[in-house]
Amino acid sequence: MTSTFEPIIGRYLTLDLGGLQHRIYFEEAGAGIPLLCLHTGGADTRQYRHLMLDKAITARFRVIAFDMPFHGKSTPPDGWELDEYKLTLESYTHTILAFSQALALDRPILMGCSIGGRIVLHLAISHSQAFRAMVGIACAVSTTPWYDTQWLHRPDVNGGEICAGIVSGLMSPASPEARRQETLWSYMQSGPGVFKGDLFFYRQSQGLSEGVASIDTQACPLFLMSGNYDFSCTREDMTRTADMIPGARLISMEGVGHFPMSENPDLFASYLQPVLDEIISR
Repeated sequence: MTSTFEPIIGRYLTLDLGGLQHRIYFEEAGAGIPLLCLHTGGADTRQYRHLMLDKAITARFRVIAFDMPFHGKSTPPDGWELDEYKLTLESYTHTILAFSQALALDRPILMGCSIGGRIVLHLAISHSQAFRAMVGIACAVSTTPWYDTQWLHRPDVNGGEICAGIVSGLMSPASPEARRQETLWSYMQSGPGVFKGDLFFYRQSQGLSEGVASIDTQACPLFLMSGNYDFSCTREDMTRTADMIPGARLISMEGVGHFPMSENPDLFASYLQPVLDEIISR
């Protein structure tokens, strides 16, 4: 038998968030410019595993991803069972900035997908000075809800399996089957009510059209990446968003859906590399 150690390092960090102690799990690989990655709603850091194993990226970038509170290996705070989990714009913003500050990251590149992409737009409006560039994947100022969140947390429904079932159609049929199933596995393991609580933020943050026009893409370049199989955040949604932001770049990805970094990591890297090259050149 042969054994192979991956270059990914996992650690825990205790953060005070809203007066509560949160044990946050994060992983990293590589060295260079920090690239801080935000996972989708109901999932965790494993979505960026293949990006951390891409030597062409980790040779120039310190790729970092953390499990949001209540997600993956991040332990909920004491007393979590007494309240319903709901992710808010304020708590999401505070968590990202606090994590970056705790690791003393020097103006990292911020990249997020889905809810992680939506918060990228918010941070581009109000906290762009903290980042050297931003990449929003599968994100738009507004989208049309196509799901019923009540199904995501019911005593008569398996929460993990219904979460995976809902998002399963958002991936490209051309993506490798093993990677599609790997993407769904983290959804099957999601904590009770977590995906539903994440979508609370997604709906709460609809309607950014008035603020995005103020984003200064000269000070902090903004790249928007859209998969053609994504019917949750469509190409039309993202084109409309890019048109509202002077200087924003829209990258149209063919052959992927809502989770490009995990459903087809090699194809995603071929679209991401030119973006990272341009950020470095600036």
